[in-house]
Amino acid sequence: METLRELEGKHIVLGITGSIAAYKACVLIRLLVKAGAEVQVVITPAGKEFITPITLSALTSHPVISDFFSQRDGTWHSHVSLGQWADAMVIAPATASTIGKMANGIADNMLITTYLSMKAPVFIAPAMDLDMFAHPSTQANLERLRSYGTFIIEPATGELASHLVGKGRMEEPEEIFRQLANFFAAPQRLRGKRILITAGPTHERIDPVRYIGNYSSGKMGFALADACARQGAQVELVTGPVSLNITHPLVHRTDVTTAEEMYDAATRLFPEMDAAILSAAVADFTPQQVAEEKIKRGEDGMCIRLQPTHDIAAALGRCKHPRQRLVGFALETQNEKNNARDKLKRKNLDFIVLNSLRDPGAGFACDTNKITILSEDGEKAFPLKSKQDVAVDIVNHLCEILA
Repeated sequence: METLRELEGKHIVLGITGSIAAYKACVLIRLLVKAGAEVQVVITPAGKEFITPITLSALTSHPVISDFFSQRDGTWHSHVSLGQWADAMVIAPATASTIGKMANGIADNMLITTYLSMKAPVFIAPAMDLDMFAHPSTQANLERLRSYGTFIIEPATGELASHLVGKGRMEEPEEIFRQLANFFAAPQRLRGKRILITAGPTHERIDPVRYIGNYSSGKMGFALADACARQGAQVELVTGPVSLNITHPLVHRTDVTTAEEMYDAATRLFPEMDAAILSAAVADFTPQQVAEEKIKRGEDGMCIRLQPTHDIAAALGRCKHPRQRLVGFALETQNEKNNARDKLKRKNLDFIVLNSLRDPGAGFACDTNKITILSEDGEKAFPLKSKQDVAVDIVNHLCEILA
């Protein structure tokens, strides 16, 4: 297998929880160890009911960690040290209970405290009955974990321990191993490059409690930041108000609120960058005056006078050096390609990513997107994909023009 070398010398924390699928962890450990990885198992008390620490210790050549300290000699198991040691954490199987605790920060066992201290990317492989997996609370918890930057290895469909047939069976160890190996096998085509990415919405203040905003979730920008970092780039992520987290150590995050603050951060950082991807949904207008006190309801209507915000893409396009590359986004509702091509030329962009609100599953507040990349050399359309996969397509195109 070509990806075996990519796992050699990697430190993997393997979390095991209380599921019948725990037996599959033995196969996953063997694959990882054979590939040259060092594996440290952290198991929940319920997990030990399904598979013994002796078996896991024999396979990994390391004592299994389950408790915060050893009852026998008082040895303390540092979840902080594990978080710094690991190159990746994989929780397989991940039960509905563990997923819920992870999503809500309920640190009542060694596995969850290790997860909360983890500096490395985290992968989880859910395992549960089909009704539990489909339950709105489980899906909401998974969505929250995705927003934290956790990689979800989707469960398979098949016969479950209940003898029902449906989605919920933990993915096979070989597939979990493949996804982990592919993560580390990602080419480092942006090593040594510095990339600026803007993400999310801006909030333009009306008074102390109200603002003008938009529906941007920031998911596309955060996926781009992760994709660039996985290619080895040092990423400066400037984000508006979002409820997302990113854990990759190569991403430095700057939080802003207003269009003016995003403009200041972007123009300050761009001169030192090799490229910028402007995926933020920046307000085009902002109130001329901001009330110092909350505006009270009245019988008459209220008029808010707006003024244009600074155009970040145009400003960066004007100061762009020949060695730099600039990528813009266009979200259009009519004359999509003509408007995008006009923006491409006016703002001195190297290419522009077009998505349309006409396409189901694309645009704001979705986990998917459907894009067309336009440049002076032509255009390339992509089918509907997850925003993580869309980010990879965009970053691959950036790598080509940077080369």
